[in-house]
Amino acid sequence: MSTVRQLTPSRRQLRPSGKLRQEDARRHHRALLLQQLFQGGPASRADLARSTGLTRVTVSDLVAGLLDQGLVSELGAPVESRVGKPPTLIGLEPDSTHILALDLSAVGVMTGAVVNLAGDVVARLDKPSEGRRGSAAVALVHELTRDLLGLTDRPVLGIGVGSPGIVGTDGTVIDAPNLAWANEPLAAGLRTVFDLPAHVSNDANTAVLGEHTFGEAGEGGLMLLRVGSGVGSGFVLEGALLHGHVGAAGEIGHVIVDPDGERCACGRVGCLETLLAVPRMRARLATGDPVAELTRIGESLGGVLAPIVGALNLHELVLSGPAELLDGPLRAAADRTIRQRAMPVSAEHLVVRTSTLGDDVTLVGAAVLVLAAELGVA
Repeated sequence: MSTVRQLTPSRRQLRPSGKLRQEDARRHHRALLLQQLFQGGPASRADLARSTGLTRVTVSDLVAGLLDQGLVSELGAPVESRVGKPPTLIGLEPDSTHILALDLSAVGVMTGAVVNLAGDVVARLDKPSEGRRGSAAVALVHELTRDLLGLTDRPVLGIGVGSPGIVGTDGTVIDAPNLAWANEPLAAGLRTVFDLPAHVSNDANTAVLGEHTFGEAGEGGLMLLRVGSGVGSGFVLEGALLHGHVGAAGEIGHVIVDPDGERCACGRVGCLETLLAVPRMRARLATGDPVAELTRIGESLGGVLAPIVGALNLHELVLSGPAELLDGPLRAAADRTIRQRAMPVSAEHLVVRTSTLGDDVTLVGAAVLVLAAELGVA
C-alpha cells in the first residue's frame, strides 16, 4: 500500500450564520466528516473521530458509505507512522464528481466550467451573449448548461450560478437590469430542465465565496468588488457571508456618485456603475488619456469605499474584473483615496489587491455554492 507524503492544503470554512438544524443527523455527521477532509486534508479514521467529536463506530460507518460512493479513497499510511500497525489515511477524491459552474456577469459572454471538488477548472466554455436579454438570456443559460454536461463523464453534484442583480435565497433573480430579468426563477428552471440540484446567487457574493474558500484571503473582514457588465460587492465578515435584510447587501453599483452623470441601466442617473462598469470604462478610455481616466475613476471609487472600510474595519479589499483596467492606476488611486479619507486606525492594515483566482473567481465561487448546499462543506 502506498504512502502519502503531503497533505492537501487546508481550505477556509464559512461559519454558519444561523442555528444548525438537525433533522437528518446522519447527513449532518457526514457533512462534519467531509468538512474536516476538505479543510485539513487526508486523515485517519481515529483522527476524524477526534476532530469531529463523532464516535469511531460512526466514523467508520460514514467512511464506508463515502468509499462506496467514490467520494473518498484510502491513501495508505503517513510517512511518519509510529511503531505498530500504521493508520490508513482517508482523503477526498476531487474528480469523483463534478460541478457545473456558470458566471453570467462578464461583458458580452456567459462563461461556464466543469469544476471538481478541489475547485479546479476541468473544462471551460464561453457563449456570446450580446443582445440576449429576458427569456432569450434564460435560454442561453440552459444552452450553456446543456453543453457543459457534455464535457464531463462523471456524476454531476449540481449546478452553481453567479448572476448579476439581486437574487433571493431560493435562487430567483429578483432584479437584474442588465439582463432584463425581474423575478426570474432561474434556479427552479434549471432544476426542472436538468433534474439536478441548482443554486443561484448574486455574482459578487458568489465571487467572494470563491476568494474566501479557494483564494488567499487572510483573517479579518473581506470585501470583494466585482466589476463586469455591472458593479457589485460581496462581504465575508467574521467568517460569514453578509446577505442583508432583503438579500441586497453589497449593491454599491447603484449608489449615485454623480447626479449630473450618465443614465444607468436601473433608470437612475450617475450611479457608480455608469463610471466603473467595464463597457463604460472602455468607452471613456477610448476617448481620453487612459492613465488620467483610470486615476479619476479610482479616486471616485475610493470615495465610495472609504466609509465602508471605516464602518466595517475591513482587512482586505479585493478587486475582481479585467486586470488591465483594475490592477494599475485605478487600484492605486482607490487605495490612496481610501487611506486619505478613512481614519488611520481603520485603513492602516488594509490590503487592496486583485483576486488571486483571476477570471475564475466567480466560477469557483459558484462551485462553492454547490459544495456547501449538497455536501455541507466550504
